[in-house]
Amino acid sequence: MEGSNDRSGLPRGIDHVGVTVPDIDEAIRFLERAFGAVPLYRNVTPDHPQQGPETERILGLAAGTVVREMCMVALGTGPCIELFEMHGPDQRSAVRPCDFGVQHFAVYVDDIEAGCRRFTEAGGMLLTGPQKQPSLEEGPGNFFCYGQTPWGMIVELLATPSRERFDAVSPEKRYQPPPRQEG
Repeated sequence: MEGSNDRSGLPRGIDHVGVTVPDIDEAIRFLERAFGAVPLYRNVTPDHPQQGPETERILGLAAGTVVREMCMVALGTGPCIELFEMHGPDQRSAVRPCDFGVQHFAVYVDDIEAGCRRFTEAGGMLLTGPQKQPSLEEGPGNFFCYGQTPWGMIVELLATPSRERFDAVSPEKRYQPPPRQEG
């Protein structure tokens, strides 16, 4: 298919990111306070959990794992976060950024200081204060900051209003969420 104009099966973009948390209600409260998240619906509930060999096979879970709850959560105008509360054998803490696999997700904020403040007030812990973006992402107002959620997952807060340097060398413009509509 190399060189082909066939674009069938190509993604539109990221729809959601799945995140396993130890307590779904606490995670929802954190995301609401930190990011103004909106819980959309619960697809799995404690009275109808997903479990058993078929669920384990479909989702690639360890034997004995129970998917207790799932909630799709909207974050502004970008991809959703699909929260899972699962309980299973040999569960581990969240991965570290140096481990293989998804290491963090990033949320775009217009005001990095206010975003960091909301994050910590909601119960998150910042790893540093806001830092200037490095290299090609450097520019007026371009900052980032990594933080850790109460359950140990890494989230990046970033603002990149000055996009000229990286847009100038990219074959396509990098996605930027549209401004948040309040109402």
